[in-house]
Amino acid sequence: MRYVIPLLLTIVLMGCTQTSEESSTKEMNQTTQGNNQQDSGDQKATQSSQTQEGVVFKELNAPWNIVREGETFYITEREGTIVKGKQGDYERMRLQLKEDVLAEGEGGLLGMVLDPDFKDNKTAYVYHTYAKQGQATNRVIAIKEEGNQWTQERILLDDIPGASIHNGGRLEWGPEGALYVTAGDAAKPELAQDIDSLAGKILRITPEGKPFEGNQKGYVYSIGHRNPQGLVFVDDQLYASEHGQSGHDEINRIEKKNYGWPTIEGKETADGLVTPWYEVGEQSVAPSGIAEADDTLYFATLVGQRLQAIDLKTKQVTTIVKNQGRIRDVWIDDTSIYYITNNTDGRGKPSAEDDRLIRIDR
Repeated sequence: MRYVIPLLLTIVLMGCTQTSEESSTKEMNQTTQGNNQQDSGDQKATQSSQTQEGVVFKELNAPWNIVREGETFYITEREGTIVKGKQGDYERMRLQLKEDVLAEGEGGLLGMVLDPDFKDNKTAYVYHTYAKQGQATNRVIAIKEEGNQWTQERILLDDIPGASIHNGGRLEWGPEGALYVTAGDAAKPELAQDIDSLAGKILRITPEGKPFEGNQKGYVYSIGHRNPQGLVFVDDQLYASEHGQSGHDEINRIEKKNYGWPTIEGKETADGLVTPWYEVGEQSVAPSGIAEADDTLYFATLVGQRLQAIDLKTKQVTTIVKNQGRIRDVWIDDTSIYYITNNTDGRGKPSAEDDRLIRIDR
């Protein structure tokens, strides 16, 4: 069924203390200079004559993740739908699941990756929140595209602790064929240091849902994370974006190590714990989806309300897009950068056309 005016999305937000997504309006309007690197954002602002911009889709409902196959985009929406389409024309596809998506707070239908053989098997993998015995819980499942809907095939990983906040939710394929999964601390910081909990971790599994060989323990690849929301490989190196408690958002180079939360954050140090490769400083930006091109990481920011880029060699930060509100995810090809706004998620100030998938020239 094609949608001209999508259904309004209502998200029930539950409070939390000093999360980076819930920082003040004052913080949202300030420029972040992490690690003392100068943000030269005004040189590449979206409205400049150097950048051509176009809206690909509009009236999306709290979109969360972008993937693409050929010229076709697939975008998850937190309420439990997947938008499929090309320039200006899309359909909203329902998921037929055994457990309904729980779209409350930061939970819902979140990350998505396509199977490497998607053209042939039409299989994808998604991360979603659901209610289990009255408690928000997250899981990773395989789904199959069938006509104008998706149906559940199998569960890969279940019982990832959930809450109204800090659900993580990003998926990314590794070069070794493993599926990487970000899991937030579910608003219980102590779980991030509990090796027997799946919360506050980056998990690594096989496409069949088994622990990948060589993990720290079971499904756990790295520990000590608060709310990681972005994953990308640059060659064989995995990078992850992560929300700090109040400022001190991070980009980390991920290995089988302990990244410190809640024992340390920001530039703090302790034996056996990893300090961030990059951290933003005192003012929150709430980094979400990340992508890479030409030795540069591009990262969407929610509180920061910008698409920013950081040079992998110099850590110089540049603002690529601003004045579009909250930005959730980014996708890059040879000629273009695509990003989704996230102003209808209950924390933004949506315009009549929000939310949007927008293209700019590289």
